[in-house]
Amino acid sequence: MTRKQPGALTLAQAEASTSDITFKDLGLSPPMLASLDAAGYTKPTPIQAQAVPLALKGRDIMGLAQTGTGKTAAFTIPIIERLMGGPARTRALILTPTRELCQQVEESFRKYGTGTGLHVVSVYGGVGYDVQTTALRGGVDVIVATPGRLIDHLEKQNVVFDELEVLVLDEADRMLDMGFAPQINRIVAQIHPYRQTLLFSATMPPEVEALARKYLRKPVVVQVGRRSAAATTVRHYVYPVPKHRKAELLTHLLQATKPEDSILVFTRTKHGADKVVRHLEEQGYSADALHADKTQAQREQALARFKAGQTRLLVATDIAQRGLDISGISHVVNYDVPQQAEDYVHRIGRTGRAAKEGDAFTFMCADEIGMVRTIERVIGQEIPRISVAGYDFGT
Repeated sequence: MTRKQPGALTLAQAEASTSDITFKDLGLSPPMLASLDAAGYTKPTPIQAQAVPLALKGRDIMGLAQTGTGKTAAFTIPIIERLMGGPARTRALILTPTRELCQQVEESFRKYGTGTGLHVVSVYGGVGYDVQTTALRGGVDVIVATPGRLIDHLEKQNVVFDELEVLVLDEADRMLDMGFAPQINRIVAQIHPYRQTLLFSATMPPEVEALARKYLRKPVVVQVGRRSAAATTVRHYVYPVPKHRKAELLTHLLQATKPEDSILVFTRTKHGADKVVRHLEEQGYSADALHADKTQAQREQALARFKAGQTRLLVATDIAQRGLDISGISHVVNYDVPQQAEDYVHRIGRTGRAAKEGDAFTFMCADEIGMVRTIERVIGQEIPRISVAGYDFGT
């Protein structure tokens, strides 16, 4: 398996080549088509149009696509088709990096699996074991889990994978970034090798390629867009600003642009996120913080308020750069420039989703110039600098 995948489609090419395809063309059953219709979906995204038929045939797949292109449904739909009407036992496992992504995947299974009777359970840390233990021992069809908490349940013998048929490694690059490789290896070692394995990732660093070579059998590569490509529906802007004036610039832009939709602000640290929220509240804005020091209940409440539009400003660390499928985010603000260029791609992928347009504002202080230039090289485009009178560190 080589790093360069010849023949990969750009997002525009993929959209053109699949523009006339409907879900009916993918070989889905009438119950699944009815579920998709009830959910308001008739046309698959490019990654879904390519991956679903292959998954239905039982092929191992390496799915590579920009964030926000519908990767979750690309594997939940064929898994539901495979499990419908089968015996009630643990037959599918989806490993994800974060609690939020666990919840999103579980929600996708419930949405598309309406009426199938499939039992899906999410397993992640930050909450008690009892409810999860009861669900696992009671019998489930699909487990969606973060690696660390799943290891805990395996050690307690709350789950076995003797009859597992499908393994999904979702956001594989992020799981490796978070240091989950040892846990993934321990989990996969307990699964029968003659299974179907689907690996989905937004990027393809060498570590992910090695993981794919280890666990996938003759995989078909499904790629939409070039690696590390930023969404084409997002407009990018960089605002030079002294570090100590970033908070002031944020409220200045909020007052000047008066965005009508939700805004997601990324900070580098948990302390930074809390500090920005305090500043916004002092200026009369309603805002919530989302980071790892928040309890699971606090995180769920913050997300629920944000999704419902009760809070229009969510300030988060990179815990939120993936797994947030929230419509109506018009702006992503990089309050701190991400240290990894590919994290920029994931962050801004929270806006400009489902072919809608969005804006990405990046606040750049003097010691972040080099990181911005690296981002520009990775995404293959120069980002315009917007100088705001009185805020530019060059003035």
